[in-house]
Amino acid sequence: MKRDDQIGNDWNLIWSDEFNGETLDETKWSRQVEKAGRFNEEWQRYTNNTDNAYIENNQLVIKAIHKSDVHGYNQYTSARLHTAGKYTFKYGKIVAKIKLPFSQGIWPAFWMLGKNIDENGGDTPWPFCGEIDILELYGTEDDAVVEANLHYADLKGKHKQMGAKSYQLKEGIFANAFHIFELDWNEEHISWLLDGKAYASLDITGKEFSEFHREFFLLLNIAVGGTYAGRPDKTSIFPQFMYVDWIRVYQKESI
Repeated sequence: MKRDDQIGNDWNLIWSDEFNGETLDETKWSRQVEKAGRFNEEWQRYTNNTDNAYIENNQLVIKAIHKSDVHGYNQYTSARLHTAGKYTFKYGKIVAKIKLPFSQGIWPAFWMLGKNIDENGGDTPWPFCGEIDILELYGTEDDAVVEANLHYADLKGKHKQMGAKSYQLKEGIFANAFHIFELDWNEEHISWLLDGKAYASLDITGKEFSEFHREFFLLLNIAVGGTYAGRPDKTSIFPQFMYVDWIRVYQKESI
């Protein structure tokens, strides 16, 4: 793919989805189907229904739907999309233009998992595969704050994490407008940027970070409830929408 001069002359665009088609490009994305409670005691089930993930106005829309008047387990549907088995990569610059949902109990994410995770056909359990959270938003906490994090197994095989690093808007919330989320990942560090401003970085040269020197794939989803996200209640607003205008992955010619 051709070089994008807005990113810099030393970066090549190697993969992208501009979401310009009439339907989700299933050569790039899979719709993961999971029962409610499969992850983090979340209340939604993930479906392959086009009501939960579709293309509209040249944007990907992920829609979290409340299926009844009851707030509780298995009363919501949503989508979890990933590129496992279709596109994986090691190192690069990952950039996306996204408008996020809001509300009590809402938990959207744009993130990455190691290609070798057993959940998607590999042989390695989490967290040994590694996880990179490009963005998470916890509607129960603050709709104006997103967080960056990563998870891995230390040298004793115990779950460790960077620890969430947050970025707070000076005004408004993330559901009001699109923002540019960026991850810069190379053999020495991983850095997070929002609208061009760096706000978190981690040195990954230590032996305990071996997971982050292998290939990863991309994921997008909206969770509802969950161990860390809080629960929807009578104040929650549904449906909720995550809009993705585009996603682009760049690498330098030397990679």
